[in-house]
Amino acid sequence: MALQTGDKISLAIDDIAFGGEGVGRAQTPEGDLVVFVPFVLVGETVEAEITEVKKNFARAKLLRVEKTSPERVDAPCVYFGKCGGCQYQHIAYAEQLRIKHKQIADLFERVGKIRREVVAPVIGCPSPYGYRNRIMVRSQWNKPEQKLNIGFVRWDCGLVEDVEKCLISEPAINEQLQQVRAHPPPKGGIKVVLRVQPEDWELPPDSFFQNNFFLLPALVDTARHFLRAGGARHLVDLYCGVGFFGIELGDSVETFIGVEYDRRAIQAAERNASSRKITNGRFISAKVEDVLPDLPGKISAQETAVLIDPPRKGCGPGILKLLREIRPRQVIYVSCHPATMARDLNILCAEGVFELSHVQPLDMFPQTQHVECVADLRAGPAPVKPQKMVQVE
Repeated sequence: MALQTGDKISLAIDDIAFGGEGVGRAQTPEGDLVVFVPFVLVGETVEAEITEVKKNFARAKLLRVEKTSPERVDAPCVYFGKCGGCQYQHIAYAEQLRIKHKQIADLFERVGKIRREVVAPVIGCPSPYGYRNRIMVRSQWNKPEQKLNIGFVRWDCGLVEDVEKCLISEPAINEQLQQVRAHPPPKGGIKVVLRVQPEDWELPPDSFFQNNFFLLPALVDTARHFLRAGGARHLVDLYCGVGFFGIELGDSVETFIGVEYDRRAIQAAERNASSRKITNGRFISAKVEDVLPDLPGKISAQETAVLIDPPRKGCGPGILKLLREIRPRQVIYVSCHPATMARDLNILCAEGVFELSHVQPLDMFPQTQHVECVADLRAGPAPVKPQKMVQVE
């Protein structure tokens, strides 16, 4: 009999998919059907209830664990399993790092056609809880209880889970959350951003900054190591925001350029550089696709590294095409979305234009499905131009 919504089944979990759901297989008349279940571990046997059935897979919610993995731990957060912010609090932290490494290697191999051996073990965070310096909470009127819920969207529906304290957020964030709860928005549906300003950095209200101060030094060290190993004399920092990478890595190159469309962020970048007495860089307020074509006329591609830290959607096709045409000495790609990163790396490395030498994952987001990666790409051998044939009479 085919699986139907509401069916209760026993599943053996044999993998954790990218996104955090466990993978089991149910026998059906048509053959084995993949079933995704959250909050489980490899090696566990669980009872689950089917919530959705598609042609090639099904989803289920966990009812109970029949056989428990030794890597399972008690989640410290009372909202875990309801709030949609965390997926891995039930997993020992060292195992979280192993899971993320396997997920990235699998993803890069499947999507990017990249050898899994280039993916290094994940660098862990020294503070797996209390690390987030920025969160966004939502408000929603809870009609049955006649109160305003303030917190995060649940993982299983669009309702807001009322949250008094977020265990993965810095203490200062939770103090701000208490202020919001004490003085709630006038109506539901309002989003409120809570943030701890980075020390000694000017940051406009809507500008991006890494959300984990504890692992930020390791992220910079990784990028600096790649940059120095590549031997470039110049650096172009695309999507530079308030100038973080260009300023932090400026001592490793002769000159650097930061490019960012947000004019307020560029103005902040200039002041951030000035306050640190950084004089070998400059910042341009422009779209990346408008600046890249002119760079070869200003700097030598053979002596330049390009650092890109794009939005989660990755680089647009036009940006990737320009990078392939310009062929800088090195591309350092920073991303919090391994899937779009794998796609972009596959495009950059096609036909040997670039060669991927190393990928270093860093766990900037403990207890969650997310992970930061830094990739080191080097320009491949320059294509040999065909010689003009001369016909001999």
